Amino acid sequence: MSAMGDYAHDWALVDVETSGLVPRRDRVLSVAVLTMGPGGEQTGEYSTLVDPGCDPGPVEVHGLTEERLRGAPAFGRIAGRLGALLQDRVLVAHNAQFDYDFLAHEFARARLHLPVTRRLCTLALNRQVDPPARDMKLGSLAGHYGVPRTRAHDALDDTRVLAGIFRATLREAARLDLPLPFVACPPRQDPKFAPRPPKTPCAYRNPGRLEPGGRLVQGMKIALTGQTATSRAELVARSVAAGLNVMSSVSAHTSALVTNESASGSAKARRAAAEGVPVIDEHAFLRLLGSVRAGTPHQAAPVGGRSAAVVPAPREAPSAVPAPPAAGGPLAGRRVLVLGGPHEAASAARARIVELGGSAAVNLSRSVTDVVRLADGHTDRRLPRIAALGLPVREGAWLASAAPAAPPRSEAGQRTDAPRPTPPLVLPRGGVVDLPVPAPREELCSWRATATWASRGRCEVDVVAFVLDEDEQVTFDEDFVFYGAPENPAGTVRLLTDGPTEQSFDLLLGALPPASRRIVVAAAIDGDATFGEVGAVQIGVGPGHGGAPLARATLDAATTERTLILAEFYRRGPVWRFRAVGQGYDHGLDALARGYGVDVES
Repeated sequence: MSAMGDYAHDWALVDVETSGLVPRRDRVLSVAVLTMGPGGEQTGEYSTLVDPGCDPGPVEVHGLTEERLRGAPAFGRIAGRLGALLQDRVLVAHNAQFDYDFLAHEFARARLHLPVTRRLCTLALNRQVDPPARDMKLGSLAGHYGVPRTRAHDALDDTRVLAGIFRATLREAARLDLPLPFVACPPRQDPKFAPRPPKTPCAYRNPGRLEPGGRLVQGMKIALTGQTATSRAELVARSVAAGLNVMSSVSAHTSALVTNESASGSAKARRAAAEGVPVIDEHAFLRLLGSVRAGTPHQAAPVGGRSAAVVPAPREAPSAVPAPPAAGGPLAGRRVLVLGGPHEAASAARARIVELGGSAAVNLSRSVTDVVRLADGHTDRRLPRIAALGLPVREGAWLASAAPAAPPRSEAGQRTDAPRPTPPLVLPRGGVVDLPVPAPREELCSWRATATWASRGRCEVDVVAFVLDEDEQVTFDEDFVFYGAPENPAGTVRLLTDGPTEQSFDLLLGALPPASRRIVVAAAIDGDATFGEVGAVQIGVGPGHGGAPLARATLDAATTERTLILAEFYRRGPVWRFRAVGQGYDHGLDALARGYGVDVES
């Protein structure tokens, strides 16, 4: 490994066992660190139990009872030794943001700085390599790479297993010439956007604006600004008790702004004037609070459902929904990478691949079976690597002929019929899949939506999510989840940055309140570039924490779009569904957010 150039670094492989899943709330129970040199040799190892000072949580998962933890050191006593092991090394973990966030919070509680400047996620790296394992969980990868595992959910054993997996994965990444998905630490985040305590969602739908001389109605969105005779906390408490939805900002969907200084020129007052939002003073508001009319409750929707199946997309006529790819098409079971060509031609080629029953790739990985070379494709820097892998390179006419694909080839270029795990369902643009119903005790299981794109020099892509109600609006601004606020207050939607060309959302669909009817996942270009320069974006969905992907789609915008709706999760009766969207817009992220009721400062 020491001769692998960009793949040789000083590494610190980390695993933590925790009392829960939320770093700002839960605590570390045990931690292990294994240090590794550039040549892959182990240079150190350390592990310890930690007294969290709280209930240890799901003992059935990690086996760490209060009795086992009694007498263990508090985190503050081990932080110095951990810091010395992490200093000047790349932190490596399976689902690395989880381990990094827990360590960062524990170091912060101890009033110490976590000395990590870069991290690397082996889950994200293996998604790039795409080995023929059953899924990307640690145990499955250990089986694929031939790494023995003795004690699952034991921090020390998991780091030893991770070391074997990591060495093997680095060799695969070097063979494919894949850039390592390093993430700078800490994540790009302003402290003012730190997650706030959960806000109780309003139980009522927004009935709209306050009419002149009219009454307040439960569900109205109310904003307050300026000095008031009554304390702000009391006004908020009385409003919430009356069934109103108190917002921290003003948007086009605000029902009324309460202020005693309407001419103050505050940001909220200016926005209210621009949007035509009614403005009332504190005295009038208190009077109206005495007789708030009953509102319309959000419709409850229990989570359940049927097995996975492609169904027509919502809110569109059946004729507008592309037919799903034929299961037995000429390219069934094939994964095809398109090189070169103008964006329109490459987009058409990827759409043709899906029509023929195949899957369109956005990057080179082990699962790629064929390469299609369009105009200028001969200049792609990956061609020598593709030739070394023995992958067949076709011209564009190959797709037009729809000839049956040849059997897969081995790494040495020889044909083989070795089976691979069942591939994800390939969705066309507009395709929909029902999410399987979790077992009764898994109602809070997470789903992970992962967006991936090819590396392009000047294009920086941000993936965002909006949690929407029946009116296609956020209930409050904090339900806009993005790099500056990577988690909504309830922790049910969380952004993960897994590398420069991959971002994910973990979604606790079963924990969402009835008011949350839809989650929209979008991507936006930072700067003046467009998605025509980025190219295709792949969006996939599967169980969280390394589960096998259920479905994926490869989406192309046209040439001028700066924002792109990738997918949406939505309730249909008792079922949660996932829909691949692929709708692009020329405007920026600020305009997209305002359309969903988020107040975005200029």
